[in-house]
Amino acid sequence: MSETSEETLYCIGCGAAIQTTDPEAAGYTPNSALQKSLANDEQDLYCQRCFRLRHYNEIVPVGLTDDDFRRLLATIRDADALVVYVVDIFDLNGSIIPGLQRFVGDNPVLLVGNKEDILPRQVRRTKLREWMNQQVRSQGIKPVDVALTSAKKGNTIDDLLKMIEKYRRGRDVYVVGVTNVGKSTLINSIIRSNTGLKDLITTSRFPGTTLDKIEIPLDDGHMMVDTPGIIHPEQMAHFLTGNDLKLVSPQREIRPKGYQLGNGQTLFLGGVARLDIVDAIKATGTVYVDNNLPLHRTRTENAENFYTKHVGELITPPTGDAIKDFPPLVRHEFKVTETSDIVFEGLGWVTVAANTRVAAWAPKGVAVLTRAAMINK
Repeated sequence: MSETSEETLYCIGCGAAIQTTDPEAAGYTPNSALQKSLANDEQDLYCQRCFRLRHYNEIVPVGLTDDDFRRLLATIRDADALVVYVVDIFDLNGSIIPGLQRFVGDNPVLLVGNKEDILPRQVRRTKLREWMNQQVRSQGIKPVDVALTSAKKGNTIDDLLKMIEKYRRGRDVYVVGVTNVGKSTLINSIIRSNTGLKDLITTSRFPGTTLDKIEIPLDDGHMMVDTPGIIHPEQMAHFLTGNDLKLVSPQREIRPKGYQLGNGQTLFLGGVARLDIVDAIKATGTVYVDNNLPLHRTRTENAENFYTKHVGELITPPTGDAIKDFPPLVRHEFKVTETSDIVFEGLGWVTVAANTRVAAWAPKGVAVLTRAAMINK
């Protein structure tokens, strides 16, 4: 509750209830700033955290747990609504919400692949939709349809709105997803398309920007609800900050890079991951990561010394103070029998040829997995 009103006020940026007593908790706003906003009759209130994030790109941690996020999402099960499930196409596996069906109940799910502009143009979008559908169905999620969009560029927003109208049938709309898939950016694009207002909801590359439900009224009296992102602890974004984070979060179309790799060769993906060829006569590797991420090839027998000597300088990120706190790289070994992607969650992937044994290294805590090649030429 605010100190000047019986009515609870909410931050329009992250959805947290405005409060003036605990600087460490969600929704904190200095009383002087709140009084000034109320005196000026400002309708769009922002908490201190959102204000700093919007104006200075400064993230302020708050004391919300994974259980808090799941409790908020659990309210969807009892609602009569269309669930718009937003995933990051570039990090689809890292976008999966474990047990999503428990949260949505019998409500229909529309799968929306965001950041489609990041993928190379030669990727056939029809095949991409089919591939996405297969991936989420393998996790027990059965979407009624699949849409592709770029929330940042506003691509196909009108088409997406038509699809939402088709499936919501006069009901509320709940937008769900893990952190950093672009839910709030997508909703901002929808708001801008309908009202002309820009960037109403706080967004950033940092995980966990939305802290509570944010309700946006629709023309028919129902609501579009932006829910807090489920924190996926196995994503690379949780181990990097600032400029380092930019190098694992592509903002424009990626340019695949091909490498001829033989036995005993290692490819470093910045200083955050590496791929060793353990057993292959000749392996072709195609790398799909941010265009600015440095890539370096060396002999596996020299890889440990190479990493120790050059991390933070020749191979980055991490940089600066982040180096000493960066987790050690952990080895994962795979034998692929068909052309497959070796996926580093939140970073990208390397497509390798069939009948190749590889060792993939990633920071301790970051998931590494294999899947059928997303882009199979």
